[in-house]
Formats: sequence, structure tokens, C-alpha cells
Amino acid sequence: MRIPSFSITRPVRLSHVLMVCSVLAPLPAWADEDPESLDIMERQMEQLQQQQMALQKSLQAMRQQIIQHRAQMGGTAAHGGHALEVTGSGGHVRGGWTPVEGRAASSQAGGIEPMARPRIGGHSDPLSEPGDQPTYESVVAHREEDLIAHMANNNVGPHNRETVGAQSAGALGSKVFHLGPVSIILGGFFDAAALVENRQVSSGIFNYWNAIPFRDSSNFHTTNFNGDARYSRFSLMARGQLNPHLTVAGFVETDFGASAETTNPYESNSYVPRLRQAYLTLDDSHANMHFLIGQAWTMLTPDRVGIVPRQESLPETIESSILAGQTWSRQWQVRVVKDFMNHRVWTGFSIENPATIYDTTGFSAAGDNGEYGLPGSGNYAKVGSNGVGLSSNTTNYSNEIAPDIIGKVAWDPTWGHYEIEGLLHFPHDRSVINGVGENHTAIAWGAGGSMILPVIPHRLEVRLAGLAGRGIGRYGSVLLPDATLRANGAPALLASAQTTAGVIAHPNKQLDVYGYFGMQRSGRSYFDSDGQAYGYGNPMANNTGCETETSDAVSAALGNCTANIRSVEEFTIGAWYRFIHGQYGTVQAGTQLAYSRVHTWGGMGGAPTTSLSEIFFDFRYLPFQ
Repeated sequence: MRIPSFSITRPVRLSHVLMVCSVLAPLPAWADEDPESLDIMERQMEQLQQQQMALQKSLQAMRQQIIQHRAQMGGTAAHGGHALEVTGSGGHVRGGWTPVEGRAASSQAGGIEPMARPRIGGHSDPLSEPGDQPTYESVVAHREEDLIAHMANNNVGPHNRETVGAQSAGALGSKVFHLGPVSIILGGFFDAAALVENRQVSSGIFNYWNAIPFRDSSNFHTTNFNGDARYSRFSLMARGQLNPHLTVAGFVETDFGASAETTNPYESNSYVPRLRQAYLTLDDSHANMHFLIGQAWTMLTPDRVGIVPRQESLPETIESSILAGQTWSRQWQVRVVKDFMNHRVWTGFSIENPATIYDTTGFSAAGDNGEYGLPGSGNYAKVGSNGVGLSSNTTNYSNEIAPDIIGKVAWDPTWGHYEIEGLLHFPHDRSVINGVGENHTAIAWGAGGSMILPVIPHRLEVRLAGLAGRGIGRYGSVLLPDATLRANGAPALLASAQTTAGVIAHPNKQLDVYGYFGMQRSGRSYFDSDGQAYGYGNPMANNTGCETETSDAVSAALGNCTANIRSVEEFTIGAWYRFIHGQYGTVQAGTQLAYSRVHTWGGMGGAPTTSLSEIFFDFRYLPFQ
């Protein structure tokens, strides 16, 4: 029998064959227990994408030549061969060519989306039909994950789920459950934290720098211990594939950080659940468009790669207030993002829920909630109202006329992540002067940016971030005021600046070590009328009693320590050790040392300062990671 000869018009490289064999082979057992190794493998998969596409074209050309020769011999195209299907879960092989129904995307390496599933041979082989071209979505991943967007490798990379920065951002676990066409991914952890501090600040592990006492308070001279589990967390994502390019997902995250009036710290310690994040995303991998609506980290929050939810660059700290000077907020927003140049450049636009923090030093409360007296008889300004219905009736909600407007541009070259951002905010209130009412609107603004420098990729990185402007103090962890009031009741915007710098090291896969510096500053605005000092940072403010210990009631009655904060600085170092990591999750322990210093604007009696030293301890069990 003569064997027909034919030529191969497209060369098949040995590297192509080896690459296919490596993709089709199941992952070794150690891979599921070594996220770092998986990260490396996934980055290699991205680099192999073009080779895989070239190989598929070569196989197609070979198949067509086989079909032509069999046709000449009177044979059939659908003869022999074995069907194979590469899925997005561990590179396992099954029969049949099918459209992509679920996305295999990795939160560890990004940039990995599902590929069309090829079948070589078999009755439904699309290559058996001349002119029928296969599609090439992307490289297969080893498992389905919580990240949809395709991202470029910047040698910083998405968070490793086990890091505390990732957990703060809302990282999900590695296990996926399926309810019909919907994938369910769980996340969260059980948390048991404690701290010892050299001042009595009754805020638990949430640092409230505004409440650090001065020497006039007995709390300044009292040490304090506190431990709780209220920051244990649960999160869930439901995700569905609308078509090979379009993915819809819903994400919700909750903990027990809220406190009700019935909270009993002496017996039950019954803290209530609170909403951290709840949003819907829609991602189009064909148009490289990303849409988000709901409550999420503000787009001003620094990112690690692209502009992607749950990839925010947050410190590894135990304290739930994060770090003095950190830019962040979690709030309602509508966000649209597009990426360009093979996912290297990202642009984002967001409208977000507004709020304004007013300082009313010198302005007395006048009548209804949110009303403050102005110079002159019967004059007042209305800056907000206490909540009603399902809102908190002890919280004053500021008057707002428009949402905050935020824009961001991010760049991911092959080394590092860089971004610039800006925002507009519109504080709005109403005043009544001599019986005549008038509305006032100010224009607050801010600009800033951040960068991550991977000094030793995935081992040692430097993070820098900052934001400056007027009327934007609430976007910093310290919650310094955005504005005070003018004599006519209009908002008087305060200058604001905040910055952070950190060094984070990962000596091995069990240990994370970090050190940070953070700072937030506020400007001042004031006036005097009829011998009384009004406004923030007024040099005529009475600070004469800030150094003499007396009861809080007497100090409040005399008003002899009204110092306004000028700046807060924090230095902190810490480490996390993952001593259990396996198929039942991760157990890790951490400790943190923090020192905060508060500086005030000078007044009558000087510019008092105060400080706070803390030691944090934490244990976490992450069952899904």
C-alpha cells in the first residue's frame, strides 16, 4: 500500500508541541498548595498565548491538507483521531469542541481569560468544514477565580489572596461552586484581634485619631486593653457568563463593625452586621470596557494593577482604620473604566456619593439638628439633618447638591504601577441672615496619585501615594474636616493633604513584613466677631487648659481646650506569618507596633500635642483560601 505524501505549508515548532503538552497535563499536586508557584505558571501561560494561537493555526492547516488528500482517495474527513477539550480548571481534558460557557480567570495572575476549546478529529470537528475558522479567546487558566478583567503583567501583579492587603480589599477564595450557569465564590475570614494602648481611646482596633486625649483628660494617663472578633468577615460573588466576551457579577461583603444602642460591652458584646461592599459589575473583554454600580472602595483608592475592584492597594495593617494618611472610602458609585494598549493603560470615570465634614468650633448649636448660630441675633446656618426612617437618627447627614466626580488614569508598564487622579466635590448649605435665607455652594477639589515600585518583583515593593486639595479631608483615614463656616454661613473650604509611604517584603510564602509612614494635614479658616473666635485653627481659640488634668465635664463647660488638629502622623511596623496552609484553608497570625502623633493649630495657651502608642495582635482563619 502506497502512503500518500503531502507537504505542510505552516511549520510546526517543537516548542509548540511541548507547550500544548504542558497545558494539557494536569497540574501537579503541589501546585494547589503553592500559590506562588501558581502565580509564576499563570504568568508563563500569558506569554504562551501567542504561541498557542500559532499552533492552532498550524493544526488547522494540517487538518485541511489531510481532508483534501482523503477526499482525493475517496475517504472521509471525519475519520479517526481523538477529541479533546481544554477547560479552565486545572488543564483537564475532555471530549468535544464547545463554546466557552464559563470564564476561567485568575485573580492571582490576571491577564488570563478562557480560550475556545479545540477538538481534533471527531464528527463535529469544525476543521472538517473548509473555511470554518476557530476562535481564540485567550489562554486557559488552571481554575476559575474572582477576577474577570484581563490585565498586563507589571511585576507587581494582583494580590496574593493570603495577604492582609488583599483581604482588606475583598479577596475571594479559590474554590468555585456552580448553580446552573451561575458560579458562586466565597470569601472572608474569622478574626480575633486585640490591642494594648497607652491611652484610653474607646474605639477598639479602629483608630480614631480625633479622640486621642490631651493631658487635660484622665484618659491620657490611662492604659487600655481591648479584644474582639467583630471584624470577622464574610463575602460572596455570584458570576454568570452572558456570552464569550461579556460577564456579569454581583459581590457583597459584610462584617460586624457596627454598634447599636443596645450593644453591651459588659456581657454579650453584641455588635451588629454592617454593609462593607455590595455592587454589580459588567465586563466586556472584547471592547475592554468595565462597568460597576453599587457600594465599593472609592476609585480614589490606590490600585495595584489596572483599575479593578478587589485589587486596591491597601496596607497590611491590623488596625481596621488602615493607616493615617491613607486615601479611601467605601461608598455608592457608578464607575466606567476602559483599558488600552494590551491592558497597559487604564482610564476611569466615576460619580460617587458625596458627604461633607464640617467643623463648627465657636459656632453654637441653634435649634433644629444641623443648625449652627452665626454672628448676629437669630442668624444661623443649616449644614445637614439627623437621619430619619431607616437612617441613623444620631448621625447628621450633610446637605449635598451633586455627586462627587472622580477621574483616574493608570499605567502598567513591565515594571511597576502608576496612576494619577482628580476629584470635584460640591459642599452645599443654607443660611438665614436677618430673616433672609440663601443657599451656598462651594467647589472643592483634589489631585493626587500613587505608585508601586517592585524593587524585587513579588518579593520587595515600595508604595507611595498622596492626595492634596481643598475640602477633601474626609477621603483620609483621620477624617479631618472638609470645611468650616464663613460669617455669612457659606462653606469655608479647608486645605488638605495626605500621603503614605510603605515598604513591604515577602521573604518567603509564609511571611509578610511591612513598615509604613502616613500623614494627614489640614489648613485653617477663621474669623472673629464681637470678641468671639469662630472657625478652624483660630489663633484666638482657648487652649489654656489643654495641659491641666480636669474632668471632662468641667473642661467642656469652661471651653478651655478647643485645640484643632493641624496634622496627624503615624509610624508603624508589623508582620504576618501563615503557619497553616492547605486544602482546609489558611491560618495566620500577625502583630503590629504603631505610634501616632497629633499636632494642633496654635491658640491662646499654645499648640498642644498628644500621642498614642499601640501594640496589635491578630489571628485569622481563612477557610476559603
